[in-house]
Amino acid sequence: MRSLRRALTAATAVSLLALSVTACSDDGSTVRFGYISDYNGASLLAIAENQGLWEKQGLTPEIKVFTNGPLQIQALGAGDLDFGYIGPGAMWLPATGKAKVVAINTLAYADRVIGRPGIKSIADLKGKKVGVPEGTSGEMVLNLALQKAGMSPADIEKVPMDPATVVSAFVAGQIDGAGIWYPLIDNIKQKVPDLTELASTKEWPDNSFPTAFVGGTKVSDELTDKVIKVLQEANDWRAAHHEESITEAASLLKLDAAKVKADAANVTVMTTQDLVNKTKDGTVAKWLNSLGDFFVSTGKLKTRPEPATYYTGDLYTKAFTK
Repeated sequence: MRSLRRALTAATAVSLLALSVTACSDDGSTVRFGYISDYNGASLLAIAENQGLWEKQGLTPEIKVFTNGPLQIQALGAGDLDFGYIGPGAMWLPATGKAKVVAINTLAYADRVIGRPGIKSIADLKGKKVGVPEGTSGEMVLNLALQKAGMSPADIEKVPMDPATVVSAFVAGQIDGAGIWYPLIDNIKQKVPDLTELASTKEWPDNSFPTAFVGGTKVSDELTDKVIKVLQEANDWRAAHHEESITEAASLLKLDAAKVKADAANVTVMTTQDLVNKTKDGTVAKWLNSLGDFFVSTGKLKTRPEPATYYTGDLYTKAFTK
């Protein structure tokens, strides 16, 4: 095992932020990187370690697992992380200037609104308790589904809770529905196999839901460039070795490969060349603008900022070399 130091024990927001971590070394070689324990969040970090990509850039990674994106944004702001991973539902946070998007990762369609057995539609959730991790893609898909049904959050009893609590509360029958994502839904299905999937991000084919890697606002461009190069090379390895990438992610996550494969089925992977092209031709900006408009409609943003103010597309394209 190389010098990767893994912190794989899930913790509460308070304990995560209180964990003592090693600050970046004087020569800037140590990179503190957060992630979420799913294929999207872990695959590139696993590949980068196993393929020796960090060493190529003279970097030593220190990775730490988080339960969601907003917690990583908090840690970035507190100086406890240098980089992290977020899903589309947390993209409003870098849009407010709390972080910078350094690389688009994938397009993800793992988010669902689920209901207890007998609940057959979003309308059936009216007046009922719905658990959701606030500021995440779980809340995003819930709001999308409510809008589509002609409803608003005021029509339900929204109960903010962290992802692990969503799982336990749903299983215990303490909530009637949830805005949550795979692979956590697989965990719920083990106990509540006849739950109903009421809405999915796949229902909005005209929308794209990018996941991304983010950096702290005070992280230097020099370090960001090195990290982007690691992510780009790992990304192309993943695109060329799909099955192996599942195995490597499963090893890092200490999960059965079959579960990770099911999770990966909700992901669209793109090559780095494709992501560079989409950055240059405005496609990435279109994705971010679409999310920005949605977050304005839900009150997360007052106005939609230009993507160039928080996506370092210039650094991403410059870092890519054949």
